[in-house]
Amino acid sequence: MLAVAIGCAAPPHARAADEVTRAVGISLMGKPALPPDFKNFPYVNPDAPKGGEITLGAVGTFDSFNPFIVRGTAPTDISRVWDTLTRANADEAEAGYGHLAEWIEVPADNTWVAFVLRPQARFSDGKPVTAEDVAWTFDTLREHGKPFYRQYYADVKDVATDGPRRVVFHFKSGGNRELPMILGQMPVLPKHWFAGRDFTRPLTDKPVGSGAYEVDSYEFGRTLTLSRVRDWWAKDLPTARGLDNFDRRRTEYFRDSTVALEAFKAGKVDLRQENIAKEWATAYDFPAVRKGWVKKEEIRHFMPTGMQGFAMNTRRKLFADVRVREALALVFDFEWANANLFYGAYARTDSYFSNSELASTGLPTGDELALLEKFRDKLPPDLFTQPFKLPVTDGSGNNRREAMRALKLLEAAGWSVKSQKLVNAEGQQMSFEILLDSPSFERVALPYVQWLGRLGIDAHVRTVDPAQYQRLTDAFDFDMAIASFGQSDSPGNEQLGYWTCRSAKAEGSDNLMGVCDPVVDALVDEVINARDRARLVAATRALDRVLLWRWYLVPHWHLQNVRVAWWDLFGRPAQKVRIGLALDSWWYDKARAEATIAARNGGN
Repeated sequence: MLAVAIGCAAPPHARAADEVTRAVGISLMGKPALPPDFKNFPYVNPDAPKGGEITLGAVGTFDSFNPFIVRGTAPTDISRVWDTLTRANADEAEAGYGHLAEWIEVPADNTWVAFVLRPQARFSDGKPVTAEDVAWTFDTLREHGKPFYRQYYADVKDVATDGPRRVVFHFKSGGNRELPMILGQMPVLPKHWFAGRDFTRPLTDKPVGSGAYEVDSYEFGRTLTLSRVRDWWAKDLPTARGLDNFDRRRTEYFRDSTVALEAFKAGKVDLRQENIAKEWATAYDFPAVRKGWVKKEEIRHFMPTGMQGFAMNTRRKLFADVRVREALALVFDFEWANANLFYGAYARTDSYFSNSELASTGLPTGDELALLEKFRDKLPPDLFTQPFKLPVTDGSGNNRREAMRALKLLEAAGWSVKSQKLVNAEGQQMSFEILLDSPSFERVALPYVQWLGRLGIDAHVRTVDPAQYQRLTDAFDFDMAIASFGQSDSPGNEQLGYWTCRSAKAEGSDNLMGVCDPVVDALVDEVINARDRARLVAATRALDRVLLWRWYLVPHWHLQNVRVAWWDLFGRPAQKVRIGLALDSWWYDKARAEATIAARNGGN
């Protein structure tokens, strides 16, 4: 999306040397932070010991090793099997450094990008990683993968191989400055191994990859163990040194978070990130914590926090009217929930790009206003005259003022209260279902149902297992559900999958609310094709403002820390990292682990 800055210039042989830059790193934020000859990422311990095992927990299940398709549910850790063309520096925003790719070539007009593969790159079966594998992966993901890939790669015209190690992606135009970064993040799959297999079907064979880990043992729905590839081709690269230190990564699957937490307390799981404020405040005062065997910490991060909320499926007639959507959002009493459920831990999220300079604030001005002026007749007048504000209550749970505002909006939309029921002109009561994938969120949803009930709305909660939740949301077969939209410092092509008309119709897309608005489509295009940082900020703020005023969801909350607890078995780098928790840089500390395990087994 921004002009691509390349570190380490050395123009290639016979290829318009004055117009093409060859590099080991690319960035959307300016020049890459690391020099061409960097030895390792700055936040890692390059001498971290290899060995040991870490056991993690996950809530849900899995029945496939193919995370790239709609069908089936893949385990959380499976992506470690496949390497990518570039790797990110976790302490740097929007940069990629050559990993499978030894060189990256980008012309001045940004109409193509070429990746030159490292000659030593190998799959775990010993076969070389070739340009043909890269091209086949791209074509396969775009044709058979989740809708996300078709949207993400939409501005790529074609891909061509130039010998066994060089692959070139041609773009439809030079406007989409993010494409070199996006393509660098693509995992590369072995064409020879997938030959004869139906890529659209769930995968139950152990996959072959080029990554640091391979599938060792598993029981579908219960457990997965990945083992570090001993002769991993990339182990001495700057992008790998000090990372991927555990010999084995085991993930145990649980049906609900309560059981997962108890497994952690019992020492069956080694490390746990806690997402529930109540649990963090009350459930971690157990003997192992008091004795120092379990460590707990809130680690500050410096990442955009995006948006989470109760998403309203506008494909349903009930939620087609923006006045209804705004009314339902006004009823939610965040202040009460924060005080009574979250121990005051959270801040209310009032932007889809929260915790970043990309969030809209106040009234639109400057370049943002100029963009929005083009659509003034299609936008609510208040967008130009009033700052967007979420209601703030006294936290008593008696949200009468906002309830009255909501009722006026509902009446304007054709609803009225009769016999303590909110009904439409045909006498049908407003009724909808809030779909959840975990019982832990019922404590938030059920008070919301009570607040809605005061207006005569028949809302009810349905909790299903994560696999069924995924199937229902993939098919958009829900009324209201919890949606989460992660954001980066430089939003780009992922916005196509979040908000556009095209994604609203694609089964399995991330556009859960069914957003389909010509203004939003046009602003997404402005974001993707922003020619510089200033233009990107203006376009993103404009997009944010329109999404907020359309009231597609009931905004939730965010936290600027990562809550993590772990049994004292590990070492970790001393340097803080931008993303907060960089678990890939941790290692198994044999002496520390032996002491902790001995104390735990001995009960001392």
